[in-house]
Amino acid sequence: MRRLVNVTIDAQLGDIYVCGLILGLGIITMKSVFAPAKEAGMQFIPSETLEIDRKMRANKPFYDLDLRPADLRTCDFEDVVIEFSEERARVEAARCIHCPDPAPCMLACPTNNDIPSAMWLIEHGQFSEAANLYHAHSSLPEICGRVCPHEALCQGSCVLNKHQTPVLCGALETFTVDYKRRHEGRAIPLALPTGKRVAIIGAGPAGLGCADQLVQCGHAVTIFESKPAPGGLLVYGIPNFKLPKDVWMEKWQEFVNAGVKFVGNTYIGKDKTIDDLFEEGFDAVFIGVGSEIDAKMEDTPGTDLAGVYEATDFLVRGNVDPSLLPASSYKPLEIGKRVAVIGGGDTASDCLRTALRLGAQEVTCLYRRTEKEMPGGKKDRKFARDEGAKYRFLTQPVKFIAGADGKLAAVECIEMKLGEPDAKGRRKPVPVQDSNFSVACDTAVLALGYWPDPIIGKTTPELQTHDWGLITADKRSGATSRPGVFSGGDCVTGPDLVVTAMVAGRKAASAIHEYLKNK
Repeated sequence: MRRLVNVTIDAQLGDIYVCGLILGLGIITMKSVFAPAKEAGMQFIPSETLEIDRKMRANKPFYDLDLRPADLRTCDFEDVVIEFSEERARVEAARCIHCPDPAPCMLACPTNNDIPSAMWLIEHGQFSEAANLYHAHSSLPEICGRVCPHEALCQGSCVLNKHQTPVLCGALETFTVDYKRRHEGRAIPLALPTGKRVAIIGAGPAGLGCADQLVQCGHAVTIFESKPAPGGLLVYGIPNFKLPKDVWMEKWQEFVNAGVKFVGNTYIGKDKTIDDLFEEGFDAVFIGVGSEIDAKMEDTPGTDLAGVYEATDFLVRGNVDPSLLPASSYKPLEIGKRVAVIGGGDTASDCLRTALRLGAQEVTCLYRRTEKEMPGGKKDRKFARDEGAKYRFLTQPVKFIAGADGKLAAVECIEMKLGEPDAKGRRKPVPVQDSNFSVACDTAVLALGYWPDPIIGKTTPELQTHDWGLITADKRSGATSRPGVFSGGDCVTGPDLVVTAMVAGRKAASAIHEYLKNK
């Protein structure tokens, strides 16, 4: 009879050591894996060694996430999801049927998290060991467990979706890393100093992923950020009801304890250039500034009216603690009773839900395609609907109308229908002639997507960019056309996920380490 006696996982410098797994046939000792994404099909606890009743597991009852009641959670900005208890976590993890290696959930995760092994550890109450496994694959598991679109990644690939009952692996990731932080704490493992200095531009997911790996190699890291506090969109984009700020601040303390230096209110390209950083003695530079310039409704009259906001400004001023606000966001928001949000992505959902929490009585999303074409996550839309938001599809704003006081009073719209697919396969919205109508509102939020900031490309000689300022970089290494300069995340790919940006930063860190060794 095979039995699990004990598993101890210790992560150092990206290596994992799994010791003491007795499975009847022998002992697995000191199994070392570096850079988990390199070998996706390599579980620490091989599924084929587990003698379990998979049919019984697949037929276990499914219990969805526990949520705070909608009428209560819209009264504050606290977390919506009720965290798992230890018993609930073990029961949920025990639903995993442990697919053959590599499991679909591993392949669907951008970090190639060893989810099946983590599920086994959680099922057997080894929560900290499971957390160590997540930390070895991810620089931000506390964040990704909360904000990743799990239904499109790990959970979406779970074979139990055949019956719409996937294992809630995102919530389990959150539970384990929170458990470890509260009961044991965590420190980023460090190597002996190399004497090399790296400047990271941008304190968001890409820059943090890069910093996490570089300090583990012994390099000194300084992060430059245009805003007052570190975190990028983790602080200045994602609302507190999705990502509690205290979770992020505790995570940031790990970076501080590891010696990462932070220089805020420093806009690279304006306050200083990349050339200045090299002159100051930095041996390499990583650019991870994201795509943070709000897309505009060009040629649409009235976007300059009082009451019309861009999404970033709205979310920052509506969610962020005043002590962390940049000077440009000091003025309080003026929210009316009727709010219209234009757009269909996750940012639009965040704006809808923020408006409800700020006291709006009627909140409506206007989107020019149907819900099927919406790029945002289904989970966030469901939360928004549950909280009172409404949706109007096939609706395109064409004009923002002022009232007698000069402020926004309505949005003139036109009905749309779907035409032929565009180059990306999405059916193009086509206006319906003479179908104009108005939507009364006193606040409108433009959540139309994001563009890159071109300033670094314009101020850095020999740095190649394309498509309105995206940085040209190698997909695997992050190397740019400028020697010693690397880049990754949304400033290379355009708007994407927190997890994909973080992974890009980690990959670039590996290339930077090799570059510094040979310098």
